[in-house]
Amino acid sequence: MRLMTFYIASILMYCALNTWGEDSSWPQELLILNWQSEHAHASSLVELPNGDLLACWFQGSGERTADDVRIMGARLRQGAETWGKPFLMADTPGFPDCNPILFLDAKNRLWLTWIVVRANRWETSVLKYRRSEDYLAEGAPHWNWQDIILLKPGNDFPERVASGFQATGFDESMWAEYARPYDQLITEAAKDPVKRREGWMTRNHPVKLSSGRLLLPLYNDGYNMGLAALSDDEGETWHASGPMVGIAGIQPSVVERKNGDLVAYLRETGRPPYRVQQSISKDQGETWSALQETEIPNPSASLQILRLIHTEGWVMVFNDSDERREKLSIALSLNEGTTWAYKRVISKRSDGSYPSMIETHDGWIHVSCSVKSENGKGIAHYRIHPQWLLNKQAD
Repeated sequence: MRLMTFYIASILMYCALNTWGEDSSWPQELLILNWQSEHAHASSLVELPNGDLLACWFQGSGERTADDVRIMGARLRQGAETWGKPFLMADTPGFPDCNPILFLDAKNRLWLTWIVVRANRWETSVLKYRRSEDYLAEGAPHWNWQDIILLKPGNDFPERVASGFQATGFDESMWAEYARPYDQLITEAAKDPVKRREGWMTRNHPVKLSSGRLLLPLYNDGYNMGLAALSDDEGETWHASGPMVGIAGIQPSVVERKNGDLVAYLRETGRPPYRVQQSISKDQGETWSALQETEIPNPSASLQILRLIHTEGWVMVFNDSDERREKLSIALSLNEGTTWAYKRVISKRSDGSYPSMIETHDGWIHVSCSVKSENGKGIAHYRIHPQWLLNKQAD
């Protein structure tokens, strides 16, 4: 029965994709940011109501330890073949601005969320956002509101962290009185109300749930775990979910199943061989199961998962390696992540990492990522026809 369902879904997907024409060639590559000497990383994409694409990334002489890092952006006009000139999106003088995310809410307001690193350490970061209703003209959007998102994980946060470690079966046999086990150190830090209210960082797009709730996935390098900021009023107020506890799983990307369950896929930063981690929520993101390891390789790098709207299936963009940030790939699942039947390498480059992925109104998939060459660093954009995913010919 399950096999028959898989074949029916495959046929339906093939028919849907064929309605988009015959263009199933290799993904088109455009440079959003041309080769230059500064560090450029962690891009994000959004489609605007007029069909334009807007991208952002952070750029400067480094990352958290470089106080000149700012958020930059660029536009691709609908039908254009080149991205426009980069412009400044946000800059907190004297502090690094990192990990920007772009999205539109239900009112078509444009959001830019990012972190400001206060003491040149990730765990001191403050979550900040800007909002715009005037963003279709040339250059940067005209921001009409700016604030910070404050989260207050509850007093039960330490207990949830401790029970999460217990559920993973974590066993750290090496310890001493001056070097307590990892799980004890994290649980002790979770008792500090200051530590647990700061350092939550963006990386992946928010998800609009079937209930109407807005879920913004976050992570914390101080705790090496994720959680979600949840809003039931279009971002006017937010509250923190329970933690996604495991052995160093960060930067969650969340997708909703047809039955309403949520699945978070996370980058692993623990021990090799690295694998994508997974956590499940059955209550619209309020609580999360302890992390479980999947069979998907991960070289301790960011990834993103997306449920397609125009066709059947989930797609994941990731580095298909457990050693190096190489082979930027996209995989397709027709059974909500149980298996990934189709997988292709997106880029002919050896590198390409920290991807952002969206599906546009015409059904195409767009991916941006960090790239580098002998000429410097840049941000690349790949336009992918979904029918290309069904081609199993060797790359």
